[in-house]
Amino acid sequence: MDPQQTATGAVTPETQLAWKREAAAFAADRVANGATLGLGSGSTAELALQALARRIRDEGLRITGVPTSERTRQVAVSLGIPIADLDAVTTLDMSIDGADEVLLPSLDLVKGHGGALLREKMIASASRYRVIIVDATKIVQTIGATGPIPVEVIPFGWRHTAAWLERLGARPVLRTGEAAEASAGAPAGAAPYITDGGNYVLDCAFGAIHDPAGTASAIKNITGVVDHGLFVMMTERVHVAGPNGVQTYERSL
Repeated sequence: MDPQQTATGAVTPETQLAWKREAAAFAADRVANGATLGLGSGSTAELALQALARRIRDEGLRITGVPTSERTRQVAVSLGIPIADLDAVTTLDMSIDGADEVLLPSLDLVKGHGGALLREKMIASASRYRVIIVDATKIVQTIGATGPIPVEVIPFGWRHTAAWLERLGARPVLRTGEAAEASAGAPAGAAPYITDGGNYVLDCAFGAIHDPAGTASAIKNITGVVDHGLFVMMTERVHVAGPNGVQTYERSL
C-alpha cells in the first residue's frame, strides 16, 4: 500500500473509522503484560483505550496507564484501566498515541489539533519506545502543507508571541471555544480555548515545512511559547491502517 496515494483519495467517515479501529487494535494487541504505558489523546487513541480495556477484561492484561490529557484520564477510568500520574513513575515502557500528520520515512509528526500537545510531548519524552497509530489519510508528503501547527503559549502577552511567530513566516490564529477545534469560523469574541495546562493555543499556518527540525527549534526559542505540535525524531514506530490492512513503519536508528 502507498498510504500517500490513499490519503489523496476520497475516504468515507465510516471507512476512516474502521481504519482507525484496526490500527488501534493492532497496537493494543502488542502491549506486553505489566507495561507502564503512556495513553494518548484523540479519537484514534481512545479506540486504543477501548481495545486495551477489552484485553484487561478478557485476558487479564495488567498495565498501568499514564494519560496525556484530562479527557484521556476520564475515559481510561470509565473503562477500568488503572492509571497513574507521570510523577508517580520513573519511566514509561512505551506510549501509544495518534497524530494529525505523519511524514514518511522520517516519522516526523504534527500533533495537537486536539489541544493536548504539551502533555503528549512530555509523555513521549518519558517513554522508552513510542508508537503512533493512524489511518492512511494522516500520511502527508510535506509537513504543514495540509494544516496548521498548533503552538501552546502562555496567555500573558500572547499577541506579542503571535507577532514573533509571524516573523517566522506563520499565520497564527488564536484557537477559541470549548471544543478542541481550530478557530477559523469561530464567532467573533469567542473565549480562547484553554489547554489542560491553562494556556492558549495558536494554530500557525506555515505552509509546507521543508526543515521540520529547524522550524521546531525556532518556534521553541520564542519567549512565551510553551511547546508546539512538531514532533521530530520522537517516534520509533507508526502503524498505518488503510485499504490493505495495517502497515508498520519504523524509524532507522
